[in-house]
Amino acid sequence: MNRKITYKDQIYLAIPFIIMGLLYWSSTMSYETQSLTSPLERFLANKPLEQFLSQFEFTYGGSIVSIAQSGYFSFVEFFIRKAAHFFSFFLIGFFWVLGLRKRVKEFWLVIVLSILLSIGYASFDEFRQVFHPGRSGMMADVILDSAGAIVGVSLAWLFDYKKWVKWYYFQSYIDIIVIHEEIN
Repeated sequence: MNRKITYKDQIYLAIPFIIMGLLYWSSTMSYETQSLTSPLERFLANKPLEQFLSQFEFTYGGSIVSIAQSGYFSFVEFFIRKAAHFFSFFLIGFFWVLGLRKRVKEFWLVIVLSILLSIGYASFDEFRQVFHPGRSGMMADVILDSAGAIVGVSLAWLFDYKKWVKWYYFQSYIDIIVIHEEIN
C-alpha cells in the first residue's frame, strides 16, 4: 500500500494539536467565565422537558446531579459540558488515528498510540485544572474523555479497516485476473 504522506495527512495530524490547544486555553478559564446558564436561561426560558428531566438523579464525580439539587439550567449545562468533553476527545482520538496511520508502520501501534496520547492528554488537562482558581480536576472527566477518545479511535479504525478490506479484495481480484490471463 502507498504510504506517501499527503497534505491531508498533515491536516489530520494538526487537528488533535489544535483541539488540545483550545482545551488548554479553555482549562485556564474559571468555571464562572465559561458558564452557560445565562444563555440557557434566555434560550430555554420555558424550561422544555423539565418534567421529564426532573425524574433523573445520579452521582458524577462524587456529587449528586439532578434538577432538584442544582436547578434546571445547571442540570442542562452539565450535559452540554459533558457532551463537549466526550466530543472533544472523540475528535482527538479519531484524528490521531488518521494523522498517524501513514507515519507508523503497524496499524495496531497506531491504535495504541492514539488511545495513549488521548488518555494522557485527558489526564494532563484535568491535573492542570487543579492549579487554576475556580477549577477542579476530576477523575470522572478523565474517564469520560477516555471513553470519547476510544469511541473516536474505534470509528477511525473501522473506517480505515474498511479501506484496507476493499484494497485487499481489489488486489485479490486483480491477482485472480492476472493468473487467469497467464493460464489462458
